[in-house]
Amino acid sequence: MKRVGVIGSFVWDIIHGRDPGRRPVEEWGGVTYALAGFDAALANDWQIVPLAKVGRDLWPRANEFLRTLRHVAPDAHPIEVEQPNNRVTLRYLDDERRSEVLTGGVPPWHWLGLKPLLADLDALYVNLLSGFELDLEVMQLIRQHFRGPIYCDLHSLFLAVQPDGLRTWQPIPNVDGWLRCMDLLQVNEDEMRMMADDPMGLAARAMNAGVTSLIVTLGARGAVFVNAPHFTRLADLAARDRAAFVSGPVQTALVHAHAARVKGSDADPTGCGDVFGATLFSRLLCGDTFAVALHSAHTAAARNVEFHGASGLAHHLRGELIPT
Repeated sequence: MKRVGVIGSFVWDIIHGRDPGRRPVEEWGGVTYALAGFDAALANDWQIVPLAKVGRDLWPRANEFLRTLRHVAPDAHPIEVEQPNNRVTLRYLDDERRSEVLTGGVPPWHWLGLKPLLADLDALYVNLLSGFELDLEVMQLIRQHFRGPIYCDLHSLFLAVQPDGLRTWQPIPNVDGWLRCMDLLQVNEDEMRMMADDPMGLAARAMNAGVTSLIVTLGARGAVFVNAPHFTRLADLAARDRAAFVSGPVQTALVHAHAARVKGSDADPTGCGDVFGATLFSRLLCGDTFAVALHSAHTAAARNVEFHGASGLAHHLRGELIPT
């Protein structure tokens, strides 16, 4: 069995305004959306290894969630910590924009604790859902010691935490240092603007740092990608150090999103980017070309809009009935 490690945070969401006529919704968020995406999209010869710390208050419920997934490795469990688990209050301003208030204090990974967990992995997905899962030094050590493909969604790395827990935009220091640590990078439009003025400006910076594929998600408008010359599938990464791989024109396109079958209060955009990225990386790991994997990612994101929450989401993404 091949194994993909998933670094991220289990987050308990309290969601206001998704449906103005209903009370706030409480449910799993954070890395659970990505885990559901992996579970639905991976082939049967792949296992998921969650690399996450969970507060003692929610650790039993996190294990219950993982037991609903088919592809989680039997020896994989979230690590229980004494600190209260991360919780986020989300208030939707429109279909795609929202405010976030963070509470909790799950500690970050340190290299000595993370290093042995990487030894038997074939690929690594890093989603900085709190922004504090690891720092640049640990990410650089991962890049130095881990030889498999690395997919990274920088996510909340761009969000500071105010004294009242409100998340606000902030630039990140040493952008190039982060870019040198990954093969595939996913950011949304707002995050992209914290790094460059436009996708091509960020793409030039990313390609120069060694990123092979940059994906900028645009919500309902789809996604823009910029790929290094001659990159069509993950197997091509074996040639990334050869001059032929970095010479020539980059590949870029805007790929429109797939329309969801529901709108208004029946739609739930929470976690779409996480499902999108997990599906894209899963299908690449399974040998699909980038174009085919991107199509699958858009399909999964549209299906995610049609479903509320992460519990049972993997079944929905596969087109199955949801177990009660």
